[in-house]
Amino acid sequence: MNVKPILFLLFSIITLLSSCKPTVQHLPYLGSNKIVDGEEVRHQIRSFNYIDQDSLAFNADVLNGNIYLADFFFTSCPSICPRVMKNMLRVQEKYKDILNFKLVSFSLDPKRDTPARMKKYAENIGADLSMWHFVHGPKDSIMAIANEDYYVPAFEDPDAPGGFDHSGKLLLIDGNGHLRGFAEGTEDEDVTEFFNTIDALLAQSK
Repeated sequence: MNVKPILFLLFSIITLLSSCKPTVQHLPYLGSNKIVDGEEVRHQIRSFNYIDQDSLAFNADVLNGNIYLADFFFTSCPSICPRVMKNMLRVQEKYKDILNFKLVSFSLDPKRDTPARMKKYAENIGADLSMWHFVHGPKDSIMAIANEDYYVPAFEDPDAPGGFDHSGKLLLIDGNGHLRGFAEGTEDEDVTEFFNTIDALLAQSK
């Protein structure tokens, strides 16, 4: 029996299956590295100790090992926050069954955004509080972590709507606290494309 046609057929099938296999996108590590004891260390979100919508302690240990998407907001925000939250809800819906995927919204206005107020806000927009955390902490600390760790502008400005000037970016963090991607939370199409980035990071974490 002439085996050449059979081998050619098998090779063709293997090649076809290989070409159909999805390629895992390898995401960059974002942020400025630093030198520690002579070794280069990747940028990492610092440790923090805040309070969530249930008045429970919320710190970096809660997120350790979880991929999460972060944003900065305040409940009385009259400008970009409603659009950002709409897209965070899209993310919630798409990844609601992924146990190691979380959402975190950091309030820039801890004086007014008490745990009770954050919880009511979360319930009003339809947030699933089993995966989505609304947190506040000392204002200076929140501002510092926004600007220096997540690399998004956030500061008080009496001329800005609601008194705060801040970014609407959605920030993707891996299970080790590294910044891996971002999207404009006010842009629906940008967030739709960002699903590919989230999918890639989830695939890498398996």
